[in-house]
Amino acid sequence: MDGSPTRLSIVDLAPIPEGGTATEAFEHTTERARRAENLGYSRFWVAEHHDFTDRLASTTPEALTAHLAAETSSIRVGSGTVLLNHYSPYKVAETFGVLDALAPGRVDLGVGRATGDPVSDHALREDRNQQAYRDDHAEKIEEVASHLYDGFEDDHPFDRLSLARSRDGVPEIWVHGSSPSSAAIAGELGLRYCFAAFIRPEPAVRAFEVYRERFEPSSFGAGPEEPKGAIAVNVTCAETDEEAARLRATTEASRRRLERGQTDRPPIHSVEEAIDELGGVPDPTPTAVEPDEWPRAISGSPETVRELLGQMTTQTGVDEVVVMSQLADHEDVLRSDELLAEAVGASEG
Repeated sequence: MDGSPTRLSIVDLAPIPEGGTATEAFEHTTERARRAENLGYSRFWVAEHHDFTDRLASTTPEALTAHLAAETSSIRVGSGTVLLNHYSPYKVAETFGVLDALAPGRVDLGVGRATGDPVSDHALREDRNQQAYRDDHAEKIEEVASHLYDGFEDDHPFDRLSLARSRDGVPEIWVHGSSPSSAAIAGELGLRYCFAAFIRPEPAVRAFEVYRERFEPSSFGAGPEEPKGAIAVNVTCAETDEEAARLRATTEASRRRLERGQTDRPPIHSVEEAIDELGGVPDPTPTAVEPDEWPRAISGSPETVRELLGQMTTQTGVDEVVVMSQLADHEDVLRSDELLAEAVGASEG
């Protein structure tokens, strides 16, 4: 590693602007994806959230991925992430096989798991009569991969199933998580792994150690021959460290509300509101981050952010950063993407 990531990507939450609807949110997401493509970003992923539809519109990444694929021409598009605990592996594989047929060679399937509000979790459940909890996450990921990559044994009942797909392409499968346990699953299945440092940054370095220790190439070619990873980081980039810290106030105030369980409050739509709620402007991110002590969000000038991301990628041994932003103003998000791409040289990656 030379001190900076060689690839930049984005995960977008489709935030709903003040006074707007999901329509305006998706227009912003589409604009961001087009700009990211022009700036040289490698991937554009969209999230799955079900409990915040007053502020986040990205509930169905498979639907939004199809739209983004049609509105772009070269950037990879996909899910960050599909919450596989809610769905049938076969249906997920069918859906992403169709997406790959619509945009051959450009589709990523990020799979993970999460629970949310008990009501939405219940509404999403396949079998609402099943009481016992069984952790079958690894089995479900392997089943998705087997459907997409023809990995079932000849005597398996699913071996006769086929998918609508492109002639030669297959979606890239990424396991998404924020713990060493998800890293172990990705390694044992031989799949790509993205660590969500914006959720739980402390175990990032250890997670990639586990991923590499457990990595065995997929027996049916569902992943790379060698470990392939990325880190997803909450990043705010502005012209100066001080301005970036000011813009990061929205991120910090939103996180404080989440930690306090104040999810029923109206979303924060301005930096000034966030600063008032915090009682002041956040301090700039320190210019050095130590393993096990990463902040949940970083900010800074292009030079500072390049240095911080370089330290993070060096410590984890990856070369790709997936950027997540929680800024109040859409134009600030676009400007942050632009400055970051210029600083890291995304168009050269």
